[in-house]
Amino acid sequence: MFPSSTPETGPSTTPRPGDDEERPERGGPRRARRDGEPGRRPVLDPGDEKDEVATPPVEVRRSLSLSVAGFAALLGTGLVLAAQTSGPGHRLPFAAVVLGVQLLAVLAWTMAARPPALAVVAGVSAVAAVAADTVAVRSGEARLMPLLQVLLAGLVAAVLGQLVRRVDRVRVTDSLRGTALIVAGVVAFGTLIVLSRIPGGTQASTVCLAAAGVALTVARFTDGFAAWPRLAPQVPRGAAGVVGGAMVGTLVSAVLGSYLVAPFTPTRAAIMGLVAAVAAVLADLAVGYAEAGRLMAGEQPTMWVARHMQGPLAGFALAAPAAYAMCKLVL
Repeated sequence: MFPSSTPETGPSTTPRPGDDEERPERGGPRRARRDGEPGRRPVLDPGDEKDEVATPPVEVRRSLSLSVAGFAALLGTGLVLAAQTSGPGHRLPFAAVVLGVQLLAVLAWTMAARPPALAVVAGVSAVAAVAADTVAVRSGEARLMPLLQVLLAGLVAAVLGQLVRRVDRVRVTDSLRGTALIVAGVVAFGTLIVLSRIPGGTQASTVCLAAAGVALTVARFTDGFAAWPRLAPQVPRGAAGVVGGAMVGTLVSAVLGSYLVAPFTPTRAAIMGLVAAVAAVLADLAVGYAEAGRLMAGEQPTMWVARHMQGPLAGFALAAPAAYAMCKLVL
């Protein structure tokens, strides 16, 4: 028999029917995709992808941080010195200082938040401040219930004042929280007067107000030089200042506790100062976030001084009821 191929021509390469369909060559070039034939992997249209635009962080202005730190130090020093003038039958000077701080807080918070019917909210808050101080001085027993009644009455009056005009009525639901915080913050300062009527309350307010003032001052001062790590790009505050301020405020309260008479001890004073310092720096930080939220929502900033005073004022407003609670729990 003769071979089917000769050495010169090699083996037979005659294709058989169906070879291309049954055994495609694996090593050859890929077949080009026809028009309209779907590919194996979806191709994304560059126009459908939304590029995330990185928001540049807000610049931390050193002069502004140092100015706010100085304001917090002055405010804390004034409250601490005024608390020392309080005594049985001699509380009007302290009440006058507290009233001045309350009116300053009303101006700062209303101009920064700008709730509906701003004049009505400011007027009701001022009246609530006077009423809270009056009941705190003249009530038969040093209790917080009269202050809570003033708070509820002021909140109801402020909301009703916003419902009078149709323009303000549309926004009253969105601004209800801000209105409540303004009235509650103003009334909270009256807690300091009630605390001065409790045995050991003046010393407790001294410890807590000193801790809050030092915490706020150190936190803002640290932000002026090292606002790191940034808590949010839109908020010019750093975690180092918040944590460091609370720690230094606690240390100062412990030192004060070592000089006060019984039942104060460094440990008890440190516990009280820690709560007041943490409450103060967190309230100050919350105000910064609220201000950043208003700016991101498109609201125009108003009254530069009032916007930057509201943080320390909110810190002391929250430290006041914290001092009262710690006096009742620790002492």
